[in-house]
Amino acid sequence: MQRPEPRTAAPGWSGATPAQGTVLPPSGGPLPPYGAPAPAAGYPSPPQAPSHTGGEPPHLTTPAEAAPPGPAPGPSAEPDGPGRPLLAKSGAPQAPGPQASGPQASAPQPAPEGADPGFVPVPGDGGPRPTAPPHAAAPGGHGPVPPGGHGPVPHGAWQQYDPWSAPLQGGPAAPPRGSRNRRGLLAVGAVALALLAGGVGGGVGAYVERYGGINDIKLPQAADDAGGRRPDSVAGIAQAALPGVVTIHVRGNAEQGTGTGFVLDRQGHILTNNHVVEPAGTGGEISVTFSGGQTAKAKVVGQDGGYDLAVVQVEGVTGLRPLPLGNSDSVRVGDPVVAIGAPFDLANTVTSGIISAKQRPITAGGEKGDGSDVSYVDALQTDAPINPGNSGGPLVDARARVIGINSAIRAADTGNGSEGGGQGGSIGLGFAIPINQAKRVAEELINTGRATHPVIGVTLEMEYAGDGARVSEHSKGGKQPVTPGGPGAKAGIRAGDVITEVDGAAVHSGEELIVKIRSHRPGDTLLLTLQRGGKQQSVRLRLGSSTTG
Repeated sequence: MQRPEPRTAAPGWSGATPAQGTVLPPSGGPLPPYGAPAPAAGYPSPPQAPSHTGGEPPHLTTPAEAAPPGPAPGPSAEPDGPGRPLLAKSGAPQAPGPQASGPQASAPQPAPEGADPGFVPVPGDGGPRPTAPPHAAAPGGHGPVPPGGHGPVPHGAWQQYDPWSAPLQGGPAAPPRGSRNRRGLLAVGAVALALLAGGVGGGVGAYVERYGGINDIKLPQAADDAGGRRPDSVAGIAQAALPGVVTIHVRGNAEQGTGTGFVLDRQGHILTNNHVVEPAGTGGEISVTFSGGQTAKAKVVGQDGGYDLAVVQVEGVTGLRPLPLGNSDSVRVGDPVVAIGAPFDLANTVTSGIISAKQRPITAGGEKGDGSDVSYVDALQTDAPINPGNSGGPLVDARARVIGINSAIRAADTGNGSEGGGQGGSIGLGFAIPINQAKRVAEELINTGRATHPVIGVTLEMEYAGDGARVSEHSKGGKQPVTPGGPGAKAGIRAGDVITEVDGAAVHSGEELIVKIRSHRPGDTLLLTLQRGGKQQSVRLRLGSSTTG
């Protein structure tokens, strides 16, 4: 950038414009506001220096050395050529400069030759800017700018600017208090907006993670059904019966097992199968777990292998829920039933089916070989799935009343009728001890610790292959075929007779005859049909009692 050459002073001037880099004296006028429009084009008149006489050249002084200006009029110095107008510094006050006194001080000055009247120096931007509109107020409150681009003489910061001068003291003016308050409010608002955006974003993210995106496929689903169930539905039956069902764990010296039972009364008596508790022996341990998860120790009150029934008792347990007992004689084939138990130790398992048949003669047990563990049951047959672990559990009717004790299944893989004799699954052939028989036996076990068996006082030939049950012709083990003075002898039964019916129901084997007899109580009277020497005849027999199992 080339420095403009100063012009020589006009006649009547006693001095020249300050040299480039000279600091101007401060002006008494007020500084314009930061960023306010600049005054109209024009330069201040240079201060007048005293004229010299003689041949000596005039002595140039700096503003610091100059005396107070005098009222010497004269034209102002202008830059030579079409150079840019000099600009004033921004943001810092300038040193005050000399001001002309008298009328010349307030007279408007014409714009320099070659200068663009449409631009004025603006503090801080280093270049020209359009002037204020016509008749706009001049800086400093000196009235409107007259047309033609001439305005009042600027003071202070609007004096001539020297880009090569030393920087002035001071700095940018502090922003007003209102601006700082606005900035604080904007910062608070930005923080609040960020927190709000974060919360909204987190909520949207959680929703998308839980329920998927907006365009994700959503399959239709029924609303939650909080309604109850009918009492005679499977769900209603299970809800009523489950609190009274327990799971039994038995641990003995040589073996252990799992079965099911149900509460008989509030004294803690529980009915189950004999083969469930038999592994405990005399020194084993029996644990009972209720449907709610409570566990208690139990002891055997009484058991009977011939009926395959046992009663255990828990003590110190409150809130017991005994199951009501139904009437197995009133059951009809086709009636709906529900079996509850712990198959394979899966507690509180509920299955449903119907009564498939009644008075189905079955035998179970026989693992000991001497027949002492064989049970004879005139059973209820059901297709409700029964599996290992269901033994001792209740078979209930549509009113949640116990009508049988689940005891045996016919397994497809073994052919063994005992539920505990094989681990095969259910094939729809389950058998339950009728509750009428079980009730009598349970009462005897609770009251006396032993159960009584009805007997006819004869020895049967179990190997007989013909139709019916034949009385043995020979004594076995020193025991006569017909016990003298027993029920059979009194009814007129003889050795070699073949019994074919009991109360009109056909009998096809010795096992079936035992089952039919044990379905009655001691003292009951039966009508027997028998074959003797090719002739058929009928006799009445009053059942005796035996405590041997």
